[in-house]
Amino acid sequence: ENKKNGTQSPRHGGESVAEVLRAHGVKFVFTLVGGHISPILVACEKLGIRIVDTRHEATAVFAADAVARLSGTVGVAAVTAGPGLTNTVTAVKNAQMAESPLLLIGGAAATLLQGRGALQDIDQISLFKPLCKFCASVRTVREIVPTVRKALAIAQSGTPGPVFIEFPIDTLYPYHVVEKESAPKNTSKSLFGKIMAWYLQNHLSNLFAGAWETCDLSPLPVYIPHATEDEVQRCVELVSRARKPVILLGSQATLPPTPADDALESLGIPCFLGGMSRGMLGKNSPLHIRQNRRDALKEADLVLLAGTVCDFRLSYGRVLNRRSKIIAVNRDRSQLLKNSDMFWKPTVAIQGDAGSFLLRLSKDLKGHRCPEEWPRSLKEGEAIKEKANRAKADEKTERHLNPISVLHRVDELLAEDSIIVADGGDFVGSAAYIMRPRGPIRWLDPGAFGTLGVGGGFALGAKLCRPESEVWIVYGDGSLGYSVAEFDTFTRHKTPVIALVGNDACWSQISREQVPMLGSNVACGLAFTDYHIVADGYGGKGYLIGREDESRLDDIIKKAQKECREGKAILLNVLIGKTNFRDGSISV
Repeated sequence: ENKKNGTQSPRHGGESVAEVLRAHGVKFVFTLVGGHISPILVACEKLGIRIVDTRHEATAVFAADAVARLSGTVGVAAVTAGPGLTNTVTAVKNAQMAESPLLLIGGAAATLLQGRGALQDIDQISLFKPLCKFCASVRTVREIVPTVRKALAIAQSGTPGPVFIEFPIDTLYPYHVVEKESAPKNTSKSLFGKIMAWYLQNHLSNLFAGAWETCDLSPLPVYIPHATEDEVQRCVELVSRARKPVILLGSQATLPPTPADDALESLGIPCFLGGMSRGMLGKNSPLHIRQNRRDALKEADLVLLAGTVCDFRLSYGRVLNRRSKIIAVNRDRSQLLKNSDMFWKPTVAIQGDAGSFLLRLSKDLKGHRCPEEWPRSLKEGEAIKEKANRAKADEKTERHLNPISVLHRVDELLAEDSIIVADGGDFVGSAAYIMRPRGPIRWLDPGAFGTLGVGGGFALGAKLCRPESEVWIVYGDGSLGYSVAEFDTFTRHKTPVIALVGNDACWSQISREQVPMLGSNVACGLAFTDYHIVADGYGGKGYLIGREDESRLDDIIKKAQKECREGKAILLNVLIGKTNFRDGSISV
């Protein structure tokens, strides 16, 4: 009997967690260690899942988010109870808004002690309910496998997003350890003492009952919503009649199972790419329009919103022309119809997967192409704008280097397989205009939440998923402060990346408006700090680059690329001056 209910077994719940993760193809678990979760980490490592420990719990979740985006599976982070979990809240909310499927595993106080003042014991479930698609607290060892399987399927179904499971410490350790911990120290012989001992024994038996019975570990089916035949047919008619169609792609267009790239080529419709779809048409596609989006939308007679949301990024839908036909496709109903009660009206609104919708559309429109002169005229407008931007790069700044010029030089020298991680305000806003990601999901930014501090974690996850790729972090000198400590992680885990820091000694994106509007630079000023020395201290290699290095800039970048290939994490501390590029772009 004892054998069956798990009391004699040396096994522990952490092994069950690890087995499910392995069966789902999970390769990495990001963590910051804690006693509550040690059994999970040890068991995962034994099964060949790589444990990657970071210097902040938020970084662990950001790294899991990047893995989810790049691998098309669920990213996994495991953190300890209490402050370990509260430290992840921002990163989990960011993943929810970026629609990244990730599993957050949290420790928790023992089942018997919850709510009784145990170490780091707080109500974690109510904290994560608004941030996650699914939250569960495991109460017995036998529940671990079904709960983890269910969570992993939910994370990927419908609109992907984060899920959370808490594991009370007594569900993770072997029976004999838990028994020793929970046995009353000096059992009294009184009736109360006997009842107490019986109660604890009963609780323990239930905790481990059926713990090691063999059960199915395989992935549950993932639900993905698709457009109906009728919806696709209606859209085929609309597109075939359009003279000046445009497609606006958002991150959802990159989701598995069907990235949209091939479909776009055959449709021949000019595209504006946002979020992770940047780079989807390669570096120099005649269909990829990078400038003058507002003007194009004024002229367009049909706009296809493929995973693009009418939020602040599209002026809440006000940039859409009232006379245009509008097709909106999104997995999430509330995002699909955002602000359609106020500023815009969809002609067809489809709750479904954008990538597979575009593929079906292009199949049914085989042989039909958008009139050539329309993308050509948009390309001509873009060339004029890009020429003006180039001229801005040649202007001398009052001091230090011109940031536009620096970004152009880096973009020219980027390896074809580069991944660019965007973490910052002003300098990164400029980079978004200038740098050209070479393929889809090669530009990682936080997404709609606009979170600072994603750099270290995103780059770590990206380098682990694509060890052959050159991974760049474009940092502002402000945002660098959040994750510069992860240079230690890059060194320990041999994940060399290159950080390009635009150092203007200022939180410029805010200062730009705060000073003219309110007459004060309070809280915006930083110093031209020696961040390159910090990188050296963490085992990386830092370079200080100022105006006197301008003529050698290409050589320094190439040297950094070479040293990175040889295994060093690099920080380029580039002192930059002020330009009026993007003046008037809002920062709130």
